[in-house]
Amino acid sequence: MAERLVSVAVRAPVHQVYTMFTHFNDFPKFMRFVKEVTYSDDDHSHWVVQLAGRHEWDAVNEDWIEDRQVGWRSLNGLENSGRVTFMETGPNLTQVTIFLHFQPPHGVAGKMGEFLVGDRLERELQEDLQRFARMVEEAPPGTLDPMSSHFLFHEKSAVATGTTTEGQKRSMSDDPMMTPQELEERRERLEQEKVISEQEEMEHETAMQHEAALLEQTRRERQAALERQAELNREEEQQKQAQSAREAIEKRAAAEQQDPTMGTLGGRGAAAPETPLGDRDSRNERFPDYHRGPDSVSPKKALEAGTEIEKTESPWRRAIRGEEPFVDKEDPTTHEQSDE
Repeated sequence: MAERLVSVAVRAPVHQVYTMFTHFNDFPKFMRFVKEVTYSDDDHSHWVVQLAGRHEWDAVNEDWIEDRQVGWRSLNGLENSGRVTFMETGPNLTQVTIFLHFQPPHGVAGKMGEFLVGDRLERELQEDLQRFARMVEEAPPGTLDPMSSHFLFHEKSAVATGTTTEGQKRSMSDDPMMTPQELEERRERLEQEKVISEQEEMEHETAMQHEAALLEQTRRERQAALERQAELNREEEQQKQAQSAREAIEKRAAAEQQDPTMGTLGGRGAAAPETPLGDRDSRNERFPDYHRGPDSVSPKKALEAGTEIEKTESPWRRAIRGEEPFVDKEDPTTHEQSDE
């Protein structure tokens, strides 16, 4: 017994996918290798497939769970069984998986024949399962009847290629949905739906382009606003730097400005920059008690003060007054100078 598994994702709700799959008699309208599926009652069906030859069997339904699983088992003909599961994997997304067990047809040599037949069956089954997905996706949203799908009777289907069995043709002729009048109405409806769909697609594309243009315009305006703000920030920073520079200059100028009272020529604190050799005499009083007069100073202090002044007074100033240079009797160096 060979085993095969194929799977496909269908963009539709699980209930819609389950219901449309259970229309077995519509399989030849969109599948290629299934040539007939006809019912004898609700649980029994007859199948004909064309794969490595023509194969037929009668099947009975088993283990059906609504919106979750369908199963079958052959009663005669090609020995096979299987099940199909339906799993919701997301909003409007259903995973369909087929588990198939079958006995290779008689006349195929050993395991190699089983592999070849099984491998071909898997490929064909995968292609037709993908056609089922497309059939569901090309039907109006929420539709439960495959006859409403645009993909029915496509050029590779068994019905379009005229390879269905006589039993399938009789079944379709008895189907009220397959009368010439119904088929013509279906064709007109699908054409109208196609025009509407194309118009909606164009409107959607136009809306998307308009939205993209608005987004681009918004992006450019935002970029321009950011550039303007950056320029304003730079200008503000430059103004702040200029103001700081002005304040620093004004602060230095104020520090260097002369005191109008203490910086007069010849007065206390005469205008002169402070240097290591600078203006100590101009800023400090040589005679702190000059305002008290000579009477307020004791003779001893006056003599000491005069002597000290004479000691420090330059010889050229004494010479201007016509006086002799000062000689300190206690300092032998002055004696030597006077003797010279």
